[in-house]
Amino acid sequence: MMEAVEHRFTNELINESSPYLLQHAHNPVKWFPWGDEAIAKAKCEDKPVLVSIGYAACHWCHVMEHESFENEDVAAFMNENFVNIKIDREERPDLDHIYMEAVQIMSGGGGWPLNVFLTPELKPFYGGTYFPPRAAYNRPSWINLLQGISNAWKEKKQELINQSNDLTEMMYGRNEMLNKYQTKTSEEKISKTAFENLKNQFDKNEGGIGGAPKFPSTFCLNFLMHYYFFTKDESALNHVRLSLDKMMRGGIYDQVGGGFSRYSTDDKWLVPHFEKMLYDNALLVSTYSDAYKLTRDKNYLNVIDETLEFVNRELKNPEGGFYSSLDADSEGVEGKFYVWDKKEIENCLKEDAAIFGEYFKVTEEGNWEEKNILNCTESIDSFSNRKNLSVTEYEKLIAVCKNKLLNERAKRIRPALDDKIILSWNALMVSAFANAAKATGNKKYSETAIAQLTFLFEKFKDEKRSGAFHHNYKNEIATNPAFLDDYSSLIKTCIDVYELTFKIEWLEHAKELTQYVVEHFSDKEEPIFFYTPDWQKDIVVRKKEYFDNATPSGNSMMSENLFKLGLYFDIADWRQLSFVMNSKIQNIAQQFSASFGNWLVGLITHESGFNEIVITGKNSLKESQEILKEFLPINIIATSDTEEKQLPIFNDKNFSDKTCFYLCRNFSCEQPVFSIQELLTTINSFAH
Repeated sequence: MMEAVEHRFTNELINESSPYLLQHAHNPVKWFPWGDEAIAKAKCEDKPVLVSIGYAACHWCHVMEHESFENEDVAAFMNENFVNIKIDREERPDLDHIYMEAVQIMSGGGGWPLNVFLTPELKPFYGGTYFPPRAAYNRPSWINLLQGISNAWKEKKQELINQSNDLTEMMYGRNEMLNKYQTKTSEEKISKTAFENLKNQFDKNEGGIGGAPKFPSTFCLNFLMHYYFFTKDESALNHVRLSLDKMMRGGIYDQVGGGFSRYSTDDKWLVPHFEKMLYDNALLVSTYSDAYKLTRDKNYLNVIDETLEFVNRELKNPEGGFYSSLDADSEGVEGKFYVWDKKEIENCLKEDAAIFGEYFKVTEEGNWEEKNILNCTESIDSFSNRKNLSVTEYEKLIAVCKNKLLNERAKRIRPALDDKIILSWNALMVSAFANAAKATGNKKYSETAIAQLTFLFEKFKDEKRSGAFHHNYKNEIATNPAFLDDYSSLIKTCIDVYELTFKIEWLEHAKELTQYVVEHFSDKEEPIFFYTPDWQKDIVVRKKEYFDNATPSGNSMMSENLFKLGLYFDIADWRQLSFVMNSKIQNIAQQFSASFGNWLVGLITHESGFNEIVITGKNSLKESQEILKEFLPINIIATSDTEEKQLPIFNDKNFSDKTCFYLCRNFSCEQPVFSIQELLTTINSFAH
């Protein structure tokens, strides 16, 4: 049946590169991509616009497609009464943000698929998420909804237009939401208030923040590590360790192939939503790298290595860059690729199946839909000791068994791959490789970070607009304008790679990109950047994003970028802008701390005093690699073994054969010391 439909129909999506849009290219619905042609058609024919937004790994997007968009009768009604536009939310997050907010205002909720009805002027007047083919779940059927919207447009058009105007004005007003939170809420330090609010949401048994569904919340864990560093509050570090331990032993972590799924559907990290996103794995690698620096837990090192191995094996484009995601489904069944029958494991592992199965909780009846999601509840050390096994030998056995199962799993039909390359997500992954290189000293990670960052600069530049970049890339073509997240992630990555290699060109790239952001994304009325550049005209509202959600907000990253670059290049205006941004956000961040984790990392550093480490001398580059292995929430580190072409931060510093370590704090420098241990002692004396 599916083949017949595919051969019979072709719509305007057939020339797109997005895997999600191509999935809909053979629907009988006459889908258009977002663009001038569809908008002009709506205005010419005076029809409402249906915008349907989703992404390749979205389960319910696939369901609604099969139920409604492949139905010829439904499609005929849509084609007659609407101009239908399909959007990949990962290609156009700006449009997704705008219309998601509209639906949230109208209905109080959101999600994907996102279906929004617009006037021909692109202003929303009604919307929702998934609609079934027949009325169910307290939702109307899709066809009844379409009929109702169509009748309303014909009979009450002006009411709908007025409604859309009011809603658009309300969305403009929500850009000013931060102004409600400018009153000081507590005499306590911001970080302490935020920590206490966050602590109330700790799952003290299973780790993480809140209950099911449970997300990794990496930004909150990063804040907790910083909070521990500055206060030595053991409860902060203990919760980080509990959370990371539970995740790496649960089903959210792929025990066979490495890498993390998007989130856990339960509160024990056992049953994931099986899609694997590039950005989740990037953020988790960076968090485990910091945790490894702080604890030297070898299990965290294993997670870093296995996850990056997964990324290289399954998400790396041979030309350069990393793909976006792997679907949760294969053969139409969620998780089928990843789960196991006990008999399958026995056939594959033979005599090792029993001891492997005991550790990974494999049973005849399974732990999810009569299948086994591999998970373990204790460390290999603990299990080996309890079983009177050699830890070293059992680790080797587990590694061999995992490899056998990985090879066996490779014979299965794989989940669909979303092979577009997104700038911001790739920048986060480059930072992950750089952070892993710093923590472990692994030169291959360093080489990957440099090579992939070079690729981003080569392929994503907008050749028609000076200083601008594109958002996504595939098949030698970069498209869509880059957004604030793209620039801020790329700037941060340039700083991360500089602090790995100490090659000044990466800082110079970061400076140029920051100048572009300040010029084209600033709001003259408020120190919070817009999500879209000033020259982008195909949106109805310029929004500001400041919540740290699945990825860090562009504004929280820009605040950190501005301050660091302001120190490196001695640009006082950038340091001041960072300070004002933090001041603007601090009260809402401490009240709703779970949604502002990345902001809180910057806030606690400002609150506790910022540091600069400068290392000079013949062996400074070698010595700096040892410093990078330490968990030091400082603002910047700079190293040079030559006096040529130095940054302002090197002014008045001594250059000789002898390695000198300078610690400058709040614009005041200590006397140099001459060993790493002396430097660490001085830093720790300021920490708490």
